[in-house]
Amino acid sequence: MKVGDVCNRLVIFVTEDEAVQRAAELMRKYHVGTLIVTEYGDEDRHPIGVVTDRDIVVGVIAKGIEPEEVKVGDIMSENPLVANEEDDITAALDAMRDHGVRRVPVTDAGSKLIGVLALDDLLQYIANCMNDVAVIVGTQRHHESKVRV
Repeated sequence: MKVGDVCNRLVIFVTEDEAVQRAAELMRKYHVGTLIVTEYGDEDRHPIGVVTDRDIVVGVIAKGIEPEEVKVGDIMSENPLVANEEDDITAALDAMRDHGVRRVPVTDAGSKLIGVLALDDLLQYIANCMNDVAVIVGTQRHHESKVRV
């Protein structure tokens, strides 16, 4: 299975020059904890960073800094791990584990942002696979009980 088959295509992004206050508003509006950061004016939306709700709380709020006075680019994680939509999900999961991240931007062959792969997406995929296995096992047992020797 490919990353592009599993990732969420609804991507909430913010530019690096926007105020952290705006990032927090977007997170609240869309009920997400991570935004993908792009450069201002980049119509193809190449990911250059990631900002999380934790970045805002720990890097701004806990320090007593006003969120409208700080730019997203000041607190984002730069050069994020990125998955290509054609990558195998097992390789993406390995990379996420190795980098200690729960979400990664997903790009197409031209490095254009097309989605976000979250650990939750992978867990749902695995749960669906396990359900398929359970159905197969249940069907096999049903068929075996009808066989007479």
